[in-house]
Amino acid sequence: MGRAVGRLWWLKNDPLALIGLIVLVILSVSAVFAAQIAPFDPTEQHLSDTLQPPDEIYRFGTDQFGRDILSRVIHGTQISLGLGSLAVILAVTAGTTIGLAAGYIGGRVDEIIMRVIDIFFAFPPIVLAIFLMATLGPSLLNVVIVVALVTIPQFTRIARSVAISERNQDYVLAARAMGASTASVLRRHLLVNAFPPLAVQVTVLLADAILIEASLSFLGIGVRPPTPTWGGILSAGRDYVFTGFWWFTVFPGLAIFLAVFSLNVLGDGLRDFIDPTTRPRGAGN
Repeated sequence: MGRAVGRLWWLKNDPLALIGLIVLVILSVSAVFAAQIAPFDPTEQHLSDTLQPPDEIYRFGTDQFGRDILSRVIHGTQISLGLGSLAVILAVTAGTTIGLAAGYIGGRVDEIIMRVIDIFFAFPPIVLAIFLMATLGPSLLNVVIVVALVTIPQFTRIARSVAISERNQDYVLAARAMGASTASVLRRHLLVNAFPPLAVQVTVLLADAILIEASLSFLGIGVRPPTPTWGGILSAGRDYVFTGFWWFTVFPGLAIFLAVFSLNVLGDGLRDFIDPTTRPRGAGN
């Protein structure tokens, strides 16, 4: 118990992990209470105030339709974090189940599953996501499905490696000898050991999911406008980058950066908390 508390105390004193956690909490609160925080409706047009620079009324300026960019960025947090989180939840659930089953059962089942997974790994995630979105069509649901599909293979490989390394351990063999079913062994024994690396991977792939969603929306094949998304705002502002309207792309780009940065540094801190052997020598003393 004292050792676990000591490790937690070290995590609290990791400046980057702490900053990442604070930023992620702020973004999450903004997503949950977007309607209360945003000063305007994100789709409300003020045609007399188009392309206004940041001022006391429009803190982040306005776009070409006079829509408040601050309000659109805040509501875009719901899309990026919401869709990304839902997609990763689906991916970790499906990927973990498939990976544990493949690694534990082995044989022909493992071979077939991993050959399918290898097909996914043959393509860069964003290229595969673009292909799937072009096939399915742009919509909120399709974005969730596509992002989940391109992130399932990473979870599958991690879970499979844990299952392979643990399936012949004494506690697993004892459980099988006592008549435990395959589902019971996977759930009560192997899943426990797979949880730490999977937890770290969740933070990493949530950052990837945000980038993939933003990229799809930027290319016009993700969430349909006028629904505000960070990638969609960037896409609308790309024609104004070199015309002096810097705020159009700076603020949504900064939101993407902060979200990805916070998740990556938080993932590093979580990894060091779970596995102290990765901690730099002398840290946390």
